[in-house]
Amino acid sequence: MRVSLERKWIDYLVRQPEAGMGYQRVDIRFADNRVVQDVPVFNAEIVELPDEIARVPIREVTLHKAG
Repeated sequence: MRVSLERKWIDYLVRQPEAGMGYQRVDIRFADNRVVQDVPVFNAEIVELPDEIARVPIREVTLHKAG
């Protein structure tokens, strides 16, 4: 499911480096403590998430550290 991030996450990501042209790779921690790693975020605001967690509030977004 395609999800638009909240303004606070967009503001954070706009200040972070891109992984490639127009996207970043992030790790997302949800309110229920599930974590999805290495997820692409497009234009610092659109993320594609599995349907079962797409409606769970996001608690934290951080840049994915490769390696």
